Amino acid sequence: MSAMSQATPTLSRVRHSLTPWTRIAALTVCALLTLGPVIWTVSTSLRTPAQSFDLPPQIIPTHPTTAAYRGVFQQIDVWLLALNSTLVTALIAVGQMITAGLAGYAFARLEFRFKKPLFGLVLATMMVPLQVTIVPVFLVLKSMGLTDTLLGLIIPAFPTAFGTFLMRQYFLGMPKDLGEAAMLDGAGPWRIFRSVYAPLATPGLAIVGVLAFNYHWNEFFRPLILETSGQNYTLPLGLVSLQGNLGTGSISVVLAGVVLSMLPAVAVFVVGQRPLREGITSAGVNR
Repeated sequence: MSAMSQATPTLSRVRHSLTPWTRIAALTVCALLTLGPVIWTVSTSLRTPAQSFDLPPQIIPTHPTTAAYRGVFQQIDVWLLALNSTLVTALIAVGQMITAGLAGYAFARLEFRFKKPLFGLVLATMMVPLQVTIVPVFLVLKSMGLTDTLLGLIIPAFPTAFGTFLMRQYFLGMPKDLGEAAMLDGAGPWRIFRSVYAPLATPGLAIVGVLAFNYHWNEFFRPLILETSGQNYTLPLGLVSLQGNLGTGSISVVLAGVVLSMLPAVAVFVVGQRPLREGITSAGVNR
């Protein structure tokens, strides 16, 4: 019995010491699997077209060059495409933060008829694919003269069912005493929202804004259907013209364009990572 009692703590200590290393190893493998395609894309964009298909592939180019990036700027108007994408995605992100904040607060704190059925209807729209609604949206925009315009991309994207659901849950986690105290001081519903709850919901609104920016920055389907003039193309749509390089084996030019399109989204995520993390954490604590 004494030998077994001595062996048990020893095995427990060994198991406890191996647990952190096992987690680190598992996270390292997951990180490599996730970042592997990104690393390969960046590496290939720094090679010459002749080196793009080297076997075995080299992670670090032997003779890195930026010729592919110069080729991207020569073949497409990167600055115009980036400006269009920035304008569209920034306005959509701000618009979704506003609409999600207002709708989420209404469903969480206000009482009105058919509140639950309307909220269920909002959630039901999340199950409707974009391909189903794109034709009616196109016809409505055409009747308003907004097809082939940046406004035609921006305005229909303001409503967000997921953002409304997220902000509703966020407002439900806030104490009702704050609103009741403001009501006793004579504040109305709009003043209570603007002065009491909206400042507290900043982390949640940051989540909506960051997710909206990253999603719509990479959006391809709606611009493809709604835009016909090259001057209104967004960056993902403009990068399609680079696929002609695949016929000549210049895959490095295509991947250089992909890298350029990733940089703004990565920058927004890095800047918004802290409020995004704080918003998710505080929402979990509130619930």
